[in-house]
Amino acid sequence: MTNTNGIPLIKIGVFYDGNYFYHVSNFYNYVHERKTRISIKGLHEFVRHKVAELEGDGTNVNHCQIVDAHYFRGRLSASEVSQKGKQLYYERVFDDILMSEGVTTHYLPLRNNSYGRKAEKGIDVLLALEAFEQVFYKQFDVLVLIASDSDYVPLIRKVNSRGTRVMVLSWDFEYTDDYGNQRSTRTSQDLLEDVTYPLAMHEIIDNRVTRDSHIVNNLFVPKTEHYTKKDYRDNPREQQEKQATETAVPEVMVTEDGVYHSSTILSLKEGFGFIAYPPNNLFFHHSEVQNCDFNDLLINDRVEFRLGKNQETGQDIAIDVYLQEEDEE
Repeated sequence: MTNTNGIPLIKIGVFYDGNYFYHVSNFYNYVHERKTRISIKGLHEFVRHKVAELEGDGTNVNHCQIVDAHYFRGRLSASEVSQKGKQLYYERVFDDILMSEGVTTHYLPLRNNSYGRKAEKGIDVLLALEAFEQVFYKQFDVLVLIASDSDYVPLIRKVNSRGTRVMVLSWDFEYTDDYGNQRSTRTSQDLLEDVTYPLAMHEIIDNRVTRDSHIVNNLFVPKTEHYTKKDYRDNPREQQEKQATETAVPEVMVTEDGVYHSSTILSLKEGFGFIAYPPNNLFFHHSEVQNCDFNDLLINDRVEFRLGKNQETGQDIAIDVYLQEEDEE
């Protein structure tokens, strides 16, 4: 395909493993010094610039266009999520962001795994089938894959056989949370070895030369200070924590999903917090928050949670944390 000036147009297709992308975005929002999420718009601009750079021969970024983008993730059904606070709202907000950037969404229902928890099944297969079909019909010059799993290696080999170059955006990072749990993300080396353009995004973002460039800064959503409740703006953090301790009345509920406890949030840090639960307060990690964004939690919010164990210390922690809905007045 060529543009009106007769210059070949490089067609790009972008495919997101949604759960992986969400996990990476959480890392930058809660753990990394950036303290903000990855921007879909900024990521697409980055992809276009990188394709122009790597395709060579003086390729202009305007001749590199994302003509198709798809996002794949498992999620709860409307009936399952109807009792889980604002999760439907937050899913709709992100859907609006994807829609505004021309990204087509593909969802499969979450299923119970062997541990009785909801998990994705079949997303990698759905992504691979859709990606190969779109490569076949739309003749992408470059397929961009945002994923880390070796399960996508057969897809990459099939795409290579069509003469389409493959770019993989990968992130590797590890950190220790405040309760001693080691958390890490690694990209399959088998995946990286079969692609035309492997991009180690963590290195590009943290590189001293490139980290302050427009194209890297634009990868992140601009920081904005926002609050969702007036009483949080009006009261100092110390007063909020004192009130949370004084008003904490833990409750126990038996549901179809197991035994849940209820109490109030005592304190919030960068990516983790503590729930008032005498005699000891319970640590919880941002990844355990199920029905809202961690950043929207406030001290004194009432939450439901299950008890888990810290892998290193054996201490009780809170898992599967749900924000309780407020009664409308």
